[in-house]
This record gives sequence, C-alpha cells and structure tokens, in this order.
Amino acid sequence: MKKLLNILILLFIVSLAFAGGYEVGDKATDFKLRNVDGNYVSLADFDNANGFIVIFTCNHCPYAIAYEDRIIAIDKKYRDEGYPVIAINPNDPQIQPEDSYKKMQERAKDKGFTFPYLFDDGQKIYPQYGATRTPHVFLLKKESEDLVVKYIGTIDNNYADASKVTENYLEDAIDALIAGKDPNPNFTKAIGCTIKK
Repeated sequence: MKKLLNILILLFIVSLAFAGGYEVGDKATDFKLRNVDGNYVSLADFDNANGFIVIFTCNHCPYAIAYEDRIIAIDKKYRDEGYPVIAINPNDPQIQPEDSYKKMQERAKDKGFTFPYLFDDGQKIYPQYGATRTPHVFLLKKESEDLVVKYIGTIDNNYADASKVTENYLEDAIDALIAGKDPNPNFTKAIGCTIKK
C-alpha cells in the first residue's frame, strides 16, 4: 500500500512538472503554422508589430462563434496600433470534424476574417501556451528580442451578448500596453469549450 502511495505521489509531481503553459511575465516562443491561405505564418513575419493578440479559437464552439465579430473588430482596431490578432485552431479534427483545415478555410471566407487563422497541426503549440478553452487569449508584448506574456484569459465578461458587456478585459489590457502600463487585471478565467484532443 505504501509503495502504491509513493508511486501515485510521484506521478502527481511529474504531471505538475509537465502541465506546462505560460504565466503572465513568461517569455513566449514563436511558431510556424499554416494559415487558411496555405502560407505558413510566424510571429517573426510581423516586423512592425509591438506585440500580438494570440487567440486559440475554432469553428464549432458556440463561445468561439459568439466572439467572432468581436475578434474581427479588435483586430481592425488594434492592428494599426501594432497589436494584430493571430487566431489558432488547436482542435484535433479527428475528434471534431467541424474544425478540419478545409472547414477553417470555409469559415474564414464566410466571416471575412481580417487576421491569420492558423492550424495547430499535431497540437504542439496550444500546450506550450497552456490554452485550455476556445476562445483563450494570450496577449504578448515585444520587449527587445522577447515576446512577453502580459495578459491571459477571456475577451470580456459577456460572451452571449456583446451589448451587455461591462468589462472589456482584452481591450483594456491592450490599451494599458499602448499607454506604457501593465494590464490590470492581467489574468481572467477563459470561458469556452474544452480543446478537443
């Protein structure tokens, strides 16, 4: 019994060590993922960016769908300020066929996405970031050669009705960075569908 308990404790410690994911203040790594136009995109491609609004999202999730128009509006508002949206679909299309690359292409065209919509083929990037939901936001700021995580969480406080939003967490965080300040809050709980893996 004691041996079994020791094994369970060891497994728990190992699982914590490999849980991964960024916290505010961590340095994020770049990636190179395929966009819906067939080209590969990395953050290094954006010479004039001051940072990035990385959003893990997808086609099928009702939460992700509810936020699509708001994400387009955020991209239009902030890309010229140096903070473009980079959307990434983290889901396994074998588990959720609605999130296949072909369906991503169709969705991006139908909605008129103004930002890259990338496919996390092999699901290698979302665990590095620690994304658990769609949508899940990671706001990055360029500091010298580093991409520093400045905000993690949700977009606002009412996914169901944009007209009833009273807290624009993501926009407030971006505005703070543009003003040379740190976001407050810098973390909120992501609300959405679980990532399909």
